Amino acid sequence: MTVTLLRAAERTATPWKNGGGITREIAAAPPGAGMDDFAWRVSLAEVGGDGPFSAFPGVTRTLTVAEGAGMELTVDGVRRTVGERFRPQDFAGDARTYGRLLDGPVVNFNVMYRPGLTEAVTAVVRGRLTVCVPPGGSVLVVVLDGTAVIEGGGAELGPHDAALLTGESPGVLRADGHTAVVAFWR
Repeated sequence: MTVTLLRAAERTATPWKNGGGITREIAAAPPGAGMDDFAWRVSLAEVGGDGPFSAFPGVTRTLTVAEGAGMELTVDGVRRTVGERFRPQDFAGDARTYGRLLDGPVVNFNVMYRPGLTEAVTAVVRGRLTVCVPPGGSVLVVVLDGTAVIEGGGAELGPHDAALLTGESPGVLRADGHTAVVAFWR
């Protein structure tokens, strides 16, 4: 297994597509892809106020509240409370979506992917987990709180640090806090 470290301290803040906040991209495929041509993209977004979400036609989104009290999302007219931290929520990227903060700012962990180009599944784990990379795919590990270690890979991760795993050998993740594990495959 190949482990590529993606340190939180090396990320730069960029404006949202709709100009309503900032995001820090963790990783995207293909490398260097823009907002209109990624197969998948993962980021952390700082949300300081209520407002509409950017539209991403043909994209599936997974939002996980990593910090803060959460949000109430209205997705194509249907309200849903996303008030539990570390619980992934899926919705269509082209759905008309509005977010209202429940009690102050939040940091959201976002996974976006284009079905047909790739598939993805997101889980948030604690403890020990054997991580297997799907054939021809990759696994992104992102620490949402606490720390994590990829045993045998020599990767020690702090808050918001990430590791991109490729290759065939399984690895063991030890997460002392909450860690997102996102598998991508075609």
